[in-house]
Amino acid sequence: MLDGLRGVAALFVVIFHFSEMVIWNYGKLWIGHGFLAVDFFFCLSGFVLGYAYDDRVAKIGLGSFLRTRLIRLQPMVVFGAVLGLIAFYANPFGITPGYSPGKIALIFATSVLLVPYGAMQERGRNLFSLNAPAWSLFWEYIANLVFGIVLYQIKRSTLVALTVALAGVLCWAGHRAGNLSGGWSARNFWDGGARVAFSFSAGLLVYRMGWRPRTRLGFTALSVLLVLALVMPYARGAWLREAAVIVVYFPLIVALGAGAMVTPKIERLCRFSGDLSYPLYMTHYTVIWIWGDYAKEHKLATAGLWPAVALGVSIMVIFAWTVFKLYDQPVRRYLHLRAKS
Repeated sequence: MLDGLRGVAALFVVIFHFSEMVIWNYGKLWIGHGFLAVDFFFCLSGFVLGYAYDDRVAKIGLGSFLRTRLIRLQPMVVFGAVLGLIAFYANPFGITPGYSPGKIALIFATSVLLVPYGAMQERGRNLFSLNAPAWSLFWEYIANLVFGIVLYQIKRSTLVALTVALAGVLCWAGHRAGNLSGGWSARNFWDGGARVAFSFSAGLLVYRMGWRPRTRLGFTALSVLLVLALVMPYARGAWLREAAVIVVYFPLIVALGAGAMVTPKIERLCRFSGDLSYPLYMTHYTVIWIWGDYAKEHKLATAGLWPAVALGVSIMVIFAWTVFKLYDQPVRRYLHLRAKS
């Protein structure tokens, strides 16, 4: 079930990114809180790593744990950076800024190695200008490292106190910025740390506390509950409602998803959704900047937006599934075999 919900969140991130390129005012955007899907990813990651590695890190060692996570995550980081580089030069609707080959090589290298480098002012100083969503992967790696060194072995009572304290840090960050959408830019770098720190810890706490209530809510119902948080109206001072969603609502959905019973048919659907989620998340921004320049050049109005968004999202879903089958899955399989040899 949780794999399925990850796919739903990834799909709505793509819809959000396509939409915000035309409607920058989130108060006028029907999915104005689509960015909160990232906090759901972080919470889900904490739960999943706790489930898969809580009692294994000490046995396999930190090196083996980190190698496993690198094999899981890094192939798509590299692929997304390569796609971003191609799109940067192949954009037919934008004017390529005059960056030197050396500067572009540095931007590409930092994107592959996930070293934050907000070099492109015209792209909002995204930490990873060739593939903007990679900012959350940077923080995911940080969370994985902290888990492999410290979190897997701390007591449950300590984890409770830590999670409560991090909720306070999250609220402070939201109050200071006015919202909890930061982390993607050099201008709001540390907001990403506050977001991942709380949500990852909260997901781990859900696992450690055994919060997996049996529920009759199926995949459709839980997907609707998740989407409701993403389409929640955006307004000035939204940080308080966003904090409530992140602190209470998302851990609850993770707990309900972990305890839900699924039929074999729904289980196959959830597996497909989960397999699609990461490639979709890491490849869709290839076309987002191109789409934004196209929309600006053609003065695309809201009336003509949604058919174009639907087409773009559909194409990216098909592309992401192709990438999963032909690149991500085979590369990870090869790397696992090499690691065992």
